[in-house]
Amino acid sequence: MNTMNKTDKIKNFDPNSIGDTNNNLFGLPFTTEEAEVVVIPVPWEVTVSYSAGTAKGPQAIYDASFQVDLFDPEIENVWKMGIAMESVSKRLQSTSNRLRIKAEKYLALFEKGHNPSSNKVMKTLQAEINKACIKMNAEVKEKALHYLTKNKIPALLGGDHSTPLGLMQALAKRHPSFAILQIDAHADLRDAYEGFEFSHASIMFNALKIPQVSRLVQIGIRDYCEAEAILIKNSKGRIKTFYDRDIKTQQYEGVAWSAICEKIIEELPEKIYLSFDIDGLDPKLCPHTGTPVAGGFEFEQILFLLQKIVKSGKTIIAFDINEVAPGKDEWDANVAARLLYRIAGLAGKSNGRIL
Repeated sequence: MNTMNKTDKIKNFDPNSIGDTNNNLFGLPFTTEEAEVVVIPVPWEVTVSYSAGTAKGPQAIYDASFQVDLFDPEIENVWKMGIAMESVSKRLQSTSNRLRIKAEKYLALFEKGHNPSSNKVMKTLQAEINKACIKMNAEVKEKALHYLTKNKIPALLGGDHSTPLGLMQALAKRHPSFAILQIDAHADLRDAYEGFEFSHASIMFNALKIPQVSRLVQIGIRDYCEAEAILIKNSKGRIKTFYDRDIKTQQYEGVAWSAICEKIIEELPEKIYLSFDIDGLDPKLCPHTGTPVAGGFEFEQILFLLQKIVKSGKTIIAFDINEVAPGKDEWDANVAARLLYRIAGLAGKSNGRIL
């Protein structure tokens, strides 16, 4: 058993060595009690509507993290603040797998024109799945509150994009007001998509039910329905959407990405919760994600925006990364692991946690 304290661990750790798989995330030697950023893995994909696989995301990202070099020229000594991840819950993953089979049965009936109001089998399945999602959200909320009480910066790894609602609800207990910055291909503003109240396509619709969420700023949206567009238009400014098509049009006409970033930053308050669906990136970077859409951002492009946000003095109070579905290789997870490390560093810097 390692009895060294955090100071001793920092002194004895070699950040230039290969990632030690005996340690925690990124090969770092810190426990969740010692780390400033604590990652909550949620292997859940019950309501995915296209391709499955995201429940395997947290473990795949953890496994890929040992390949990430720890030196960041923009933020020195990121690793010293400590980043650690809880063990992936086999119980939660087993529940997700079991309910996913039931969801597929429900969706097969749904696609044939049946609906739960007249089909007893669908009604039973819908109730069971919605109840399980409530329980999952409550579990995430409890864990997040535990770490917030210990003054940690919580991060969440999905799973599908339904998973961070409990974290958002926990943040509402600690912060009177904050905005959500959503990086995504989809608007996720569907009301109980396919009959599931807590669908991955309904996460932002549900998030807006939290009174402490003062604003939703969406970046890169390029796949949405008319009802979502109307909801955005009628939100009286509570939702500000930077559509991917509009961003690209401005760039084609000569507007610099830096200038567009400044416009985005103007829409954000001081406290920000970052919700990152990996399909917000160009799908060449995440080809196995559940619902890929042509278009999107480059890796460094979106990190450039986040760096400017932090330099502007705003605080990333917590964040999530979702919808990473590993393929036969670890490409998707490799991208996500590097994204996780960089965002953790930026969140740490914005909260004054970098040594």
